[in-house]
Amino acid sequence: QVQLVESGGGLVQAGGSLNLSCVLSGSTVSMYTMAWYRQAPGKQRELVATITSGGSTNYPDSVKGRFTISRDSRRNTVYLQMNVLKLEDTAVYYCYKGSRGYLPASWGQGTQVTVSS
Repeated sequence: QVQLVESGGGLVQAGGSLNLSCVLSGSTVSMYTMAWYRQAPGKQRELVATITSGGSTNYPDSVKGRFTISRDSRRNTVYLQMNVLKLEDTAVYYCYKGSRGYLPASWGQGTQVTVSS
Protein backbone atom coordinates (compact mmCIF):
# COMPACT_ATOMS: atom_id res chain seq x y z
CA GLN A 1 0.00 0.00 0.00
CA VAL A 2 2.62 2.54 1.10
CA GLN A 3 5.27 3.25 -1.53
CA LEU A 4 8.06 5.80 -1.84
CA VAL A 5 9.48 6.54 -5.27
CA GLU A 6 12.63 8.63 -5.61
CA SER A 7 13.74 10.48 -8.70
CA GLY A 8 16.10 13.24 -9.73
CA GLY A 9 19.42 11.49 -9.33
CA GLY A 10 22.09 11.62 -11.97
CA LEU A 11 25.55 12.84 -12.87
CA VAL A 12 26.66 16.30 -11.81
CA GLN A 13 29.95 18.18 -11.69
CA ALA A 14 31.52 19.04 -8.34
CA GLY A 15 30.15 22.36 -7.15
CA GLY A 16 26.88 21.79 -8.95
CA SER A 17 23.36 21.20 -7.68
CA LEU A 18 20.75 18.48 -7.81
CA ASN A 19 17.19 18.22 -6.50
CA LEU A 20 15.87 14.81 -5.47
CA SER A 21 12.16 14.05 -5.18
CA CYS A 22 10.34 11.38 -3.20
CA VAL A 23 6.67 10.81 -3.93
CA LEU A 24 4.76 9.05 -1.16
CA SER A 25 1.65 7.06 -2.05
CA GLY A 26 -0.73 5.41 0.37
CA SER A 27 -0.12 7.96 3.10
CA THR A 28 0.53 11.66 3.69
CA VAL A 29 3.99 13.14 4.06
CA SER A 30 2.93 15.76 6.60
CA MET A 31 1.93 13.08 9.12
CA TYR A 32 5.36 11.46 9.41
CA THR A 33 8.98 12.12 10.04
CA MET A 34 10.55 11.94 6.60
CA ALA A 35 14.24 11.57 5.89
CA TRP A 36 16.91 11.08 3.29
CA TYR A 37 19.73 8.58 3.71
CA ARG A 38 22.65 7.75 1.46
CA GLN A 39 24.95 4.80 1.05
CA ALA A 40 28.22 4.64 -0.85
CA PRO A 41 29.85 1.32 -1.79
CA GLY A 42 31.60 -0.25 1.19
CA LYS A 43 30.13 2.25 3.63
CA GLN A 44 27.25 2.25 6.09
CA ARG A 45 24.00 3.92 5.26
CA GLU A 46 24.18 7.51 6.49
CA LEU A 47 21.40 9.86 7.52
CA VAL A 48 21.67 13.15 5.63
CA ALA A 49 18.44 15.01 6.42
CA THR A 50 15.22 14.73 8.42
CA ILE A 51 12.00 16.68 8.60
CA THR A 52 9.46 16.02 11.34
CA SER A 53 5.69 16.16 11.05
CA GLY A 54 5.96 19.57 12.71
CA GLY A 55 8.37 20.81 10.05
CA SER A 56 11.61 20.80 12.04
CA THR A 57 14.69 19.84 10.04
CA ASN A 58 18.06 18.44 10.99
CA TYR A 59 21.32 17.72 9.15
CA PRO A 60 24.69 16.22 9.97
CA ASP A 61 27.74 18.43 9.74
CA SER A 62 28.81 16.77 6.50
CA VAL A 63 25.93 18.34 4.57
CA LYS A 64 24.80 21.20 6.79
CA GLY A 65 24.59 24.43 4.83
CA ARG A 66 24.58 22.61 1.50
CA PHE A 67 21.53 20.32 1.62
CA THR A 68 17.92 21.29 2.33
CA ILE A 69 15.02 18.92 2.97
CA SER A 70 11.49 20.13 2.33
CA ARG A 71 8.02 18.77 1.68
CA ASP A 72 5.03 19.67 -0.42
CA SER A 73 1.83 18.29 1.09
CA ARG A 74 -0.19 19.13 -2.02
CA ARG A 75 2.05 16.92 -4.14
CA ASN A 76 2.70 14.47 -1.28
CA THR A 77 6.38 14.81 -2.05
CA VAL A 78 9.59 15.27 -0.08
CA TYR A 79 12.58 16.97 -1.69
CA LEU A 80 16.29 17.10 -1.08
CA GLN A 81 17.96 20.13 -2.60
CA MET A 82 21.69 19.51 -2.82
CA ASN A 83 24.04 22.40 -3.52
CA VAL A 84 27.82 22.73 -3.74
CA LEU A 85 28.10 19.00 -4.35
CA LYS A 86 31.36 17.27 -3.52
CA LEU A 87 32.90 14.04 -4.74
CA GLU A 88 32.16 12.44 -1.37
CA ASP A 89 28.44 13.05 -1.89
CA THR A 90 28.43 10.27 -4.48
CA ALA A 91 26.05 7.57 -3.22
CA VAL A 92 22.67 5.97 -3.64
CA TYR A 93 20.15 8.21 -1.94
CA TYR A 94 17.13 6.68 -0.21
CA CYS A 95 13.90 8.27 0.93
CA TYR A 96 12.54 7.13 4.29
CA LYS A 97 9.18 7.40 6.01
CA GLY A 98 9.07 6.92 9.75
CA SER A 99 6.61 4.68 11.54
CA ARG A 100 3.48 6.03 13.18
CA GLY A 101 1.13 3.93 15.29
CA TYR A 102 0.41 0.67 13.50
CA LEU A 103 1.84 1.94 10.21
CA PRO A 104 5.42 0.74 9.68
CA ALA A 105 8.43 2.63 8.40
CA SER A 106 9.09 2.49 4.66
CA TRP A 107 12.03 2.90 2.29
CA GLY A 108 12.24 3.98 -1.28
CA GLN A 109 14.21 2.07 -3.90
CA GLY A 110 17.01 4.60 -4.08
CA THR A 111 18.36 6.93 -6.73
CA GLN A 112 22.00 7.21 -7.78
CA VAL A 113 23.85 10.49 -7.38
CA THR A 114 27.30 10.69 -8.95
CA VAL A 115 29.51 13.75 -8.52
CA SER A 116 32.43 14.07 -10.92
CA SER A 117 35.48 16.31 -11.13
